[in-house]
Amino acid sequence: MAYHWAMPFENDSLVRRWAKTRIWLAALLLLLAACASSKFDALPTGAKVLVIGDSITAGYGLGSEHAWTTTLASETGWQIVNAGVSGDTTSGGVERLPALLDEQQPVAVIIELGGNDMLRRQSPTAIVANLETMLAEIERRGARPILMSVPKPELAGIFFASLSDAPFYAEIGERRKIPLIANVLSKVLAKPELKLDRLHPNGSGQQEIGREAASILRKQGLVR
Repeated sequence: MAYHWAMPFENDSLVRRWAKTRIWLAALLLLLAACASSKFDALPTGAKVLVIGDSITAGYGLGSEHAWTTTLASETGWQIVNAGVSGDTTSGGVERLPALLDEQQPVAVIIELGGNDMLRRQSPTAIVANLETMLAEIERRGARPILMSVPKPELAGIFFASLSDAPFYAEIGERRKIPLIANVLSKVLAKPELKLDRLHPNGSGQQEIGREAASILRKQGLVR
């Protein structure tokens, strides 16, 4: 025998209202999650993005066509201008940046600098001051600044596959509220199979940097 339970009209109405409330709550949570992951406005496909960096961006030992910026371009659809110079420092970046901005007129600039400064034992204060000068100049020109963290040059980390970003990159990113590409170079340069030598990525490492950088920028909302 089948039993059919009849629910009073008032309870039925309450259930329907509760179901609608749950739907609205779920939609709100999804919206909040999307807002949390998309922190910045997306750059359009074809946007010109300047990358100013050192030997890693220059594609040391491989050529600039094999640098991580090529993978970044294919992953994002952006027009990437590779302005990597082997041996460059943050002070060199300060000197080179204005002419590059005049020539290229980019909508965004990624800075990948600081590793050579640290290898030459420059003080963190001086490195931060140079990075801040570059970021301010990029913003003054109306472009979007993006910062890439560089690992601390630790001998033990190189040999034991455990590198970490210099902490001042995260501090700058948080203070200026700008996109930060963090923990990419540290992870790649800590893997012997992805390195050309102690300090530079090989071809696979360069591709990994480009893919990881694009993934982070996508999560931050910059890549459509």
